[in-house]
Amino acid sequence: MEHHNSGPIETGAEMDYREHEKTYGLFLAGAKWGTMATVVLLIAMAVGFLSGGGFLGGLIVFIILNAAGVFLLR
Repeated sequence: MEHHNSGPIETGAEMDYREHEKTYGLFLAGAKWGTMATVVLLIAMAVGFLSGGGFLGGLIVFIILNAAGVFLLR
């Protein structure tokens, strides 16, 4: 006996586009802020270790660049 299916075996639940957009927005925000924090940390470490700025110089650069990044990325 032959079985002929005309459609998919299981279609599953319908896509929740509102939740999908919310998750995608959170992913983009996390990527944006995470990238900014990583770049700022690397610049501050370069100032602290390589230019002779020391811990306080690197910390000051870190704070200033974080503040500028928050202001610019809003």
